[in-house]
Amino acid sequence: MASVVRKIISTTKAPLPLGAYSQAVLVDRTMYVAGQIGIEPSSGQLVPGGVREEAKQALKNLGEILKAAGCDYSNVVKTTVFMADIKDFNDMNDVYGQFFTSRFPVRAAFQVAALPKGAQIEIEAIAIQGPILDV
Repeated sequence: MASVVRKIISTTKAPLPLGAYSQAVLVDRTMYVAGQIGIEPSSGQLVPGGVREEAKQALKNLGEILKAAGCDYSNVVKTTVFMADIKDFNDMNDVYGQFFTSRFPVRAAFQVAALPKGAQIEIEAIAIQGPILDV
């Protein structure tokens, strides 16, 4: 059986993991990015300003991890958004649309009981490394 290549992706430009997990794992050309909350990397604290600002920071963090693997938002094929309150869906969607502007990834969004550090939103992603031919 052929080996599958697994590489841990890490960058100091995104928050360090809060536990025993990696920022991302690349398996062959598929990258699995851990859920990102609105932590400002240099301070380690949630950004102020509510769900819109947290979503923006979470997506910036996601972008830095993608960049560390030679990817960008166009490489993302799936996201999952976890929200402390589903009533924030429209605010989240407005911010999300600033980062994903075409060839949108598929997405699921859920309300959850609680998120780490009292965050209001968390976003995880799956991306494909390398050129993608859209048809």
